[in-house]
Amino acid sequence: MVLAEDSVILRDGLVSLLGRRGHEVTAVGDGESLEREVGAAAVLPDVVVADIRMPPTFTDEGLRSVVALRERFPGLPVLLFSQYVETRYVNVLLAGDARGVGYLLKDRVVDVGDFTDAVARVARGETVLDPEVVSQLMGAADVRDASVPLTEREREVLALMAQGRSNGGIAQELYLSPKTVEKNIAAIFQKLDLPHDAADHRRVLAVLRYLGV
Repeated sequence: MVLAEDSVILRDGLVSLLGRRGHEVTAVGDGESLEREVGAAAVLPDVVVADIRMPPTFTDEGLRSVVALRERFPGLPVLLFSQYVETRYVNVLLAGDARGVGYLLKDRVVDVGDFTDAVARVARGETVLDPEVVSQLMGAADVRDASVPLTEREREVLALMAQGRSNGGIAQELYLSPKTVEKNIAAIFQKLDLPHDAADHRRVLAVLRYLGV
């Protein structure tokens, strides 16, 4: 694993945390070092974890480096771990193949297990998005393309699908019956024109189709 984080205290803490859970971690402090470290590796890391705002300008260096690495090494698992939601490059990052992409907000991770689970899921090729990231991306999608004919309830279900919730979890969150959840999901797939034989996971495809990426 390669970790890119400019805060020395947080970087050392994450290295210690991940190391105790069996990860071999190489840590760097900026985007250029991240690209150089991954590019020079004899074997690609199982996952890259990166902050977004790093030296020298503390704007979006980490995110741009991650996008560049995904273009250079398609399918490289990457997890953005940041205090900020940057929608400009996230759409680029998710475009084409969103498998093995994650985006968590530091201030919203309250359980170490949730973080390490997200790292493992991204490394396995899953898509893991923080609910707040989903909310902002879907809000942008609503403004961008109001023609997608989803009802308000279907959008709520889709947002929870994007968070990785199971049908049972969605039913519990929205106080719906499991059959009602299944009906809404089926309607989402139909309205977004997702075939039954889609090679990729249809729940992820539905979210990305709605977001327009």
